[in-house]
Amino acid sequence: MMPLTMIRPGNGGTIRRVSGQTEVRRHLAEMGFVEGETITVVSAFSGNLILQVKGSRVALDHSMAGKIMVEPA
Repeated sequence: MMPLTMIRPGNGGTIRRVSGQTEVRRHLAEMGFVEGETITVVSAFSGNLILQVKGSRVALDHSMAGKIMVEPA
């Protein structure tokens, strides 16, 4: 298991844990970042990530992406 920020563009995995305060976890869950969901890193630029999750593309900054722990595919 590793932070989402360690996954290279074009690769992905399965979300295993989302950490942070309750509001942060709730916000991420509303965007589709929930345990068991498959995620793909589309691109990374200056620490920010574009991610594919639940059929949508979502941008996250480095600090938010670091709260998502992923099991690489």
